[in-house]
Amino acid sequence: MSARQSTLISPQDRAPRKPLLRLFIPPTGTGRLRRRAARATVQYLRLMAVLNIVAVLSLPFREEVHEHNAGEFFTPYLATAGLLSAALALFLAVVMRRRKRAAWVFNLILAGPLFCLYVFALTQAPYREHPFNWVSAGLTGLFVAALLLGRREFDAIGDRSNPRLALAVGAGGALVSASLGTLLVHVTNKLSGATLRDEIAYTLLRGISVGPLADRVQAVHAPRWTDVIVNVLIAATFLLVLYACFRAPRGESLLGEDDEDRLRALLDKHGERDSLGYFALRRDKAVIFSPSGKAALTYRVVSGVSLASGDPIGDPEAWPGAIDAWLAEARRHAWTPAVMGASEEAGTVYARHGMDALELGDEAIVELADFTLDGRAMRVVRQAHNRVRRAGYTVRIRRHEDIPDDETALLIDRADHWRDGATERGFSMALGRLGDPADGRCVMLECRDAEGVPRALLSFVPWGEHGLSLDLMRRDRACENGLMEYMVVELLLRAEELDVRRVSLNFAMFRSVFERGSRLGAGPVLRLWRSVLTFFSRWWQIESLYRANAKYRPVWEPRFLLFAKSSDIPRIGLASARAEGFLTPPALPPFTRRRRPSQPDTPDAQR
Repeated sequence: MSARQSTLISPQDRAPRKPLLRLFIPPTGTGRLRRRAARATVQYLRLMAVLNIVAVLSLPFREEVHEHNAGEFFTPYLATAGLLSAALALFLAVVMRRRKRAAWVFNLILAGPLFCLYVFALTQAPYREHPFNWVSAGLTGLFVAALLLGRREFDAIGDRSNPRLALAVGAGGALVSASLGTLLVHVTNKLSGATLRDEIAYTLLRGISVGPLADRVQAVHAPRWTDVIVNVLIAATFLLVLYACFRAPRGESLLGEDDEDRLRALLDKHGERDSLGYFALRRDKAVIFSPSGKAALTYRVVSGVSLASGDPIGDPEAWPGAIDAWLAEARRHAWTPAVMGASEEAGTVYARHGMDALELGDEAIVELADFTLDGRAMRVVRQAHNRVRRAGYTVRIRRHEDIPDDETALLIDRADHWRDGATERGFSMALGRLGDPADGRCVMLECRDAEGVPRALLSFVPWGEHGLSLDLMRRDRACENGLMEYMVVELLLRAEELDVRRVSLNFAMFRSVFERGSRLGAGPVLRLWRSVLTFFSRWWQIESLYRANAKYRPVWEPRFLLFAKSSDIPRIGLASARAEGFLTPPALPPFTRRRRPSQPDTPDAQR
């Protein structure tokens, strides 16, 4: 957006842009000090995690730390030379980096009284004579001071169900880990005469430290590897409880009827801009509007990642207001913001809000005015089309609203039967439902064989007034080869019946790598990257999807992944895989889940 265009942004959309302003306006002295104090707490916790891990691995260092934790010595906050302390410090560093209020309170509750105890101890003669005690008290005091100075930076809230989930995880995890640890101690104990109480006490003490803390249980002497396993079990349970306490809200506020109506109104005015715009109407997404209501952004929270897809909906001049509101919501809940499949225009706007871009691939768009089956380049497609047509296959093209209910039910049943796997895949470029009455303007291609038996179907969503975007592609695996090419060509040749001028087909990930990597003069890095993608194409349709789309000589439109920090990319990748249906984690017990708002019954929901 040029400087001239930026002046057209409405005051409502410009008012709340605090996150953007922070990128360009030098912070005040107080704000700078507050942010530095918050970062210092994270750095301290990371340092303690490293020191504890080193102490666990190094016997001399571990003994030195244990010596300073006994008698007349004490160590800084969280320095105990145990795996439990290392795991705790590392986890707290992660959640403090996400500015979670619960983590700030947790650290203050632990470190504040400990610092007071150190100050009191230094008033006693045996303790104040050792310089290291003053260092430990000073470091702990600085950590507490940094917590207090940075208090306003930790404003991210947690999930309301966290306490209940933490209680369930703690009770179940403690029972399992303590039982396994006690059983292991009982089996490997080298001494005789130990009671069950002795073994349980030894197990719990070993859960705190692998040092001499548990040696006071005289009736138990287990091997070193047993001590480590017990410590790891208890540490893992403790980490699970902490995760349950500090996890981000899941964001299950789904798309309501009023929000859907507002989105459809925006699509009616600005639906031509983005071929993925209609997919914003998925009902497993939440929506956030700009202050003026002229733009909106839809997203879904997956594993603590606020995952948006495509471009914002509505007037581009109001996009900044919607993006600011979304980023503020993500920060408030400690969500990691990310956008999948944004266009170059939207990516430029997101970049002005501090987000970076990574090219994911290209979307294949066929302009009907330029499409033809003539010429040598289209020979393969032309031959496949003619072969399937001679076999007696026919294609019927209709709007969803023109299909009778009984035929719609049959098509939905066939689509479910032909689906590859039990999970409905798709998020950024799929609507996730079929046959809903609200989607009457969608287009259905039904292919039947010579006997009139349904063999395949394609469903397209509207792309403005004169465009279509591919949503669903299903076929009978036993049907004729080239059936999909035949159906796509039939749509492109008969598009004038629907007043369609352009069609968006599949998205090809890393298309430029395959195209440039096969050219003469491609560099070694590009050729190596192409070889890696070709290898993984044996399991995932990466190269084959690109080749299938390239047959139609489309216009390639790049699509981007937007992210705030490069270190978040692995987490965003896992969240994207979950959202698209490629990864399905085990479900939590029913009592740990909140009820979702009731949704209107749809044919897709009934399935």
